[in-house]
Amino acid sequence: MWQYVVKFALSAAIVVAVSEISKRSSRWGAALASLPLTSLLAFVWLYLETRAPQRVADLSFGVFWLVLPSLPLFVVLTLLLRAGYGFWTGLAVACATTVATYAGMLWALEKIGIKL
Repeated sequence: MWQYVVKFALSAAIVVAVSEISKRSSRWGAALASLPLTSLLAFVWLYLETRAPQRVADLSFGVFWLVLPSLPLFVVLTLLLRAGYGFWTGLAVACATTVATYAGMLWALEKIGIKL
């Protein structure tokens, strides 16, 4: 049970840190947010709980491929907000774009024989 408490606390601390740092400096907030901290924590938790390096390797491989379709979210959101769209509209369109991009990536990976 204590492991779940630690996981939640660390995850929450990262989100709070990004939010608070971003209030002072968008550059440093972006730097912290862009670090693969979630992935690193997931790798550590998975390894500690399973002691299975192959499972960590499989997760890492999947994260690599699925980071790529997440990137349009940032571009679309930035463009829409700078074009004057409201935050919620921009976020919704960016999220929908990301979902579509994920679907496209999963389809493409399947077509070229990459199994996640």
